[in-house]
Amino acid sequence: MKILLTGASGFVGSHILDCLRQQGLPTVLLLRPSSNRRFLASHLAEVEVRSGAVDDPASLRLAMDGVTHVIHCAGATKAVRTSGFYEVNQGGTRHVVAAINERPGQVRRLVHISSLAAAGPAQPARPAREEDAPRPVSEYGKSKLAAETEVRDHCRAESVILRPPAVYGPRDAEFLRLFRAVKRHVRPGLSGAQALSLVFVKDLAAAVVACLTHPAAAGRTYYVAAREITTARALAETVAAQMNRWTLPLPLPVALLWPICLGQEAWSRLTGRASVLSLQKFAELRAPGWVCDPGRLERETGCVCATTLEAGLAETRRWYQEQGWL
Repeated sequence: MKILLTGASGFVGSHILDCLRQQGLPTVLLLRPSSNRRFLASHLAEVEVRSGAVDDPASLRLAMDGVTHVIHCAGATKAVRTSGFYEVNQGGTRHVVAAINERPGQVRRLVHISSLAAAGPAQPARPAREEDAPRPVSEYGKSKLAAETEVRDHCRAESVILRPPAVYGPRDAEFLRLFRAVKRHVRPGLSGAQALSLVFVKDLAAAVVACLTHPAAAGRTYYVAAREITTARALAETVAAQMNRWTLPLPLPVALLWPICLGQEAWSRLTGRASVLSLQKFAELRAPGWVCDPGRLERETGCVCATTLEAGLAETRRWYQEQGWL
């Protein structure tokens, strides 16, 4: 068994690598020469690094040499222009699938990391389930759904598609914004009650690795999430309590987010630096909820994302503090 992992230098990918190495699984990393290897350093002596990227088909074909399983984690969560989502998420996945297909019978399974955004919003009364028709509301979500289509329609090896909601945990730079706001005695949150499913990154990584070989997972799509449902306000309150900081609430009306997202998108295009906040992100922020049901994953594979929000946030906070990020 030899596993090719794309996106290893990212937040989620680095935790997947941790899990693979904890189980002693032979691993190949597809990395650009310029990739940040900070979170990979402790593993580099034990893995094989092959230079390339998902937007370079020739390098992908070479990277498949001797590989029996592929975890495709590379993707774009932000882009200066809409086309950037499709070039990386759909186009990159198309190249991965093509490289697998060029070696018939060699690669036994592809595990593709998608997103709840590919399915679209859902509320606690009717959480997203795998049998529901996808209705993505953002260009990011549409690009992830397009990537799923590349896998389902064209991959000749067995495949598994995983759809996590928002992921948090050590090494994440996005949730760090919330912790830093609380440190400044500000408790931000949408004025609405947008319900959220979340998944702790280590639980997600364990599910990814389990789906590499679990017989029931072949050809399936799964939501990977904790059962616990929260809101942005509850998140901020939990962080404030754990940091023992008094905070002033800063409710953000959804209507106010539109000009903020517009301004950030204009700034991104001016500077050429992508930001998570953009007009396409506004479509996600105004949705009534992002809730999914992980029941199929639990029943068919036995994978349970058991880390509670309080425990996950506490571990994340400790890591931020130990690394000097807070």
